[in-house]
Amino acid sequence: MSTSQTSSAKLQRPDGSPVRVLVVDDESNLTELLSMALRYEGWDVRSAGTGLKAVRAAREFQPDAVVLDMMLPDFDGLEVLRRMRADDDAVPVLFLTAKDAVEDRVAGLTAGGDDYVTKPFSLEEVVARLRALMRRTTVVADDSSSLIVVGDLTMDEDSHEVTRGGDEIRLTATEFELLRYLMRNPKRVLSKAQILDRVWNYDFGGQANVVELYISYLRKKVDAGRAPTIHTMRGVGYVLKPAE
Repeated sequence: MSTSQTSSAKLQRPDGSPVRVLVVDDESNLTELLSMALRYEGWDVRSAGTGLKAVRAAREFQPDAVVLDMMLPDFDGLEVLRRMRADDDAVPVLFLTAKDAVEDRVAGLTAGGDDYVTKPFSLEEVVARLRALMRRTTVVADDSSSLIVVGDLTMDEDSHEVTRGGDEIRLTATEFELLRYLMRNPKRVLSKAQILDRVWNYDFGGQANVVELYISYLRKKVDAGRAPTIHTMRGVGYVLKPAE
């Protein structure tokens, strides 16, 4: 077993304590292997083998990220995600899916999961994906971060606070990353392929409907009852512009 030793700076919680990761899988050998790899990164790791134990562990442990198998003995990963998000609507979730189960990946992401890896996977890939997910949250501050302002829409990349016209907008980790990409490229039309590559870090097998879904989520939170800032350029992509 090996994990990448060329990873960037050690991730920590804002109070300096280790980040917390919950690993959920009913294969004990896999759970042990993953837990060892994550502890090697200096992270605080707990595991669960059923959906019920996972939900309980999430409430007690309050993880900064969750590695969640889609197939569990009592109820599936989507139900675990739903129950976890009822308690913490922002915790990033990395799904573990079967190699050919494209429908599981689509279901996981459309249900609010943030990323996925397929079995069998490399430990390095899991660690890298978790690092990327946790950097989207408030676990670590980005030294290069700053305030982004587009019209009456404001994003603080440090605190992850988003406001429009002074009203707070609560976003999930993936919604935040998508909005950040749009706000960093105001008035520039971004294709679905560009958004998939930047926000999800891979070409999601042509499943560009995931982008459409998350754009609709953002619109409900950012544009609802207000002049629109997110516009569809039919056949081309999406563009964010100051409201007129």
